[in-house]
Amino acid sequence: MIYWHIFWAFFLPGILGYGGGPASIPLVEKEVVDRYEWVTENEFSEMLAMGNALPGPIATKMAGYIGFQEGGVLGAIIGVFATVAPSLILMIVLLRLLMKFKDSPKVNLLTNLVRPVIAVLLAMMTISFFQNSYHGIGILQTAFIGLISFILLEKVKVHPAYVIAGSLVYGAIFLA
Repeated sequence: MIYWHIFWAFFLPGILGYGGGPASIPLVEKEVVDRYEWVTENEFSEMLAMGNALPGPIATKMAGYIGFQEGGVLGAIIGVFATVAPSLILMIVLLRLLMKFKDSPKVNLLTNLVRPVIAVLLAMMTISFFQNSYHGIGILQTAFIGLISFILLEKVKVHPAYVIAGSLVYGAIFLA
C-alpha cells in the first residue's frame, strides 16, 4: 500500500502542477507534509534547500528522496516515475494537439492567467517557511540569514548553491 501512496503523492502534483518544478512544490508539500506526514515542514524545507543546490529538476529529487525514505529503492523508482509520468503521458498523447494550437491567443491567455496563481502558491510557501523559521530559531537569526542571503545573491552575485550550502553550514554550527 505504501507504494500506491508514494505514487499518488507525486503523480497528483505532477498533473496539477502547471509548469512543473516551482509550481508543483507547494502541492508536493501538501501531500508529503500534511496528508501523509512523511516529513515535517522543517524537514521539507531542508530537503527543498538541498534539492535546489543539486543539479536537475527539484520535483524528481524530492520524489526520489522521499520515495527511498518511505519505500526503499522501489519507492524511489515509483516516486520518480510518478513525478515524470504526467508530463510523459501528455507529451505522448497530446503532442500533436499542442503543436496545432501552440500559437493560439487563447492558449497564451490561459498561460498568462495561470502565472499569478503560481506566484501566489510560491508566496504562500515562502511565508510558511518564514513563519516556521521565526518560531524555530527566532526573528534575529531568520533576519540575519535572509539579509546575508539577499546580499550574497543580489549584490555579490554568488551562486545560489553556495548560499544554500552556507546557510546549512551556519545552521549546523550556530543553531544546532
